[in-house]
This record gives sequence, C-alpha cells and structure tokens, in this order.
Amino acid sequence: MALKAHCIFRQGASPIIAAAIHHGHDTRPEVDSLLKLSAEHRRREEDPYTGEWTRIATTQIVGLRSRFEVDLNRPRESAVYKIPDDAWGLDVWKKPPSEQLIRESLELYDWFYRDVELLLRELLADQQHLCVYDIHTYNHRRAGPTSAPACELENPDVNIGTGSIDRSAWGSVVDRFIADLRHCSYQGRHLDVRENVKFQGGHFGRWIHQKFPQQVVSIAIEFKKFFMDEWTGDVDFTGVAEIHRALQSTVPGVVEELAKL
Repeated sequence: MALKAHCIFRQGASPIIAAAIHHGHDTRPEVDSLLKLSAEHRRREEDPYTGEWTRIATTQIVGLRSRFEVDLNRPRESAVYKIPDDAWGLDVWKKPPSEQLIRESLELYDWFYRDVELLLRELLADQQHLCVYDIHTYNHRRAGPTSAPACELENPDVNIGTGSIDRSAWGSVVDRFIADLRHCSYQGRHLDVRENVKFQGGHFGRWIHQKFPQQVVSIAIEFKKFFMDEWTGDVDFTGVAEIHRALQSTVPGVVEELAKL
C-alpha cells in the first residue's frame, strides 16, 4: 500500500478496481482557513463510507482530500469550485481563492490522474480487461433537514451512470453488474437499481474510457443516502455493511463477463 497526502492506492491482482474519489474530507491548512462552509456542510456533499466499500476489491483508490479543495470527478478547468454555481449554490469561500491556491490544488489533481494511469497500466500488464467500480453517494433531501425525501421515481436507491461507456463493447459487463446488484437484498427488500436516471457518470469515468477504450470500463455507482441522515450525519452501520455485501456479490459475475471479452 502506498499512502500519499491526497489519496490511498492499494494494488492487488484482480481485474476489479474499486474507487471512492469523493470519500475524503481533509483540506490543506491554507484552504481550510479560506473556506466559508462548515465541516458539516462540506461532509453533506462528500461521499462518506464509500472508502469502506472499496474493500470489495484488492485494488483500491480512495480519495483523502475534500472535493471542496479539488474535485477529481470534474474536468481540470472546473475541478476547483470558484462560484456558488459550481457547488450546488453553496457559498464556498470567504473570499475568492488566489491563483496560487488554485494552482496548488490542481497539482494534486494532476498527481492523481498520473498515478491512476500508472496503476491501470501496471494492472493491464497482467490483465486483458479491467472494470473500475466508481463508487459515490448522492443526497435526496435537498429541500432541508425536515423535508420529505425526493420522489423515488427520479431517485433510485442506486443510479448506475453509463453515459460514457461504449455499450457495444462493454454491455455484457454492465448488464451483469446491474442484474446481480438488483438481486441483492437490502434490509428485506431488493435494491432499486436503474441506469442514467439521476446521473450519467462524471469526468473520472470519461477520462478512463478515453485513455483505455478497449481495455478498461468504469461504472459510476451512485448510492442514494438512504442508509444515513444526510443532514445530521447519523448513519445506519448495518445498512453500510449490507451495501458492502451487495457490491461484493457482484464481483464474481463481473469477473466472469470480463473473461469472456
């Protein structure tokens, strides 16, 4: 395992890579002193517990820095939030970040993508095809802490983002993953798993598909925060464990489909 200030990389021998690039909450001191948002507000937009779910794979990528320092799932030019429209209307900064602060944050961004490319190339030396589980969470009570949950028709338990995936090449892998996840039980019911309802996937997956179009598929997996209170941070740890088991149960099928390609 190699621990770096911005990310944890752990390399194994399986064709499955589990990534939680929005897991992190840390910021550099110079960023922290300039942030207007409280730690609680920042955590609400981060992806808590996704780092734990990466343990389904022997190869793991876990972000340690907050997306409010640098968002690894956005294009480089928009990876540092500058105005409220970049961050769901939130007033992020006490004053606009300096060019130096932005430049140093983007150095972390560049470092991350260089390291991911190196990791994938090393894995491809032994594997013909790889699948990245790009794991995220999303809020569904944006109207406030006492508001009702958002409409379930437009907010599935799990949104699978496949907007940048070439289905003619990777359709069997994606379909097997979705089918196996739908069969999982969560607290006595099946998970509502749907494709491209809420999100179609972010920059991380698009970058992977551009770099390795024939060798690597990245599936964006967004869990609605039904396992926790997104406003207070209170969490159902039994639910977190059940999601882990559900993800783990999909790995054998995805490995099987990769081997058929």
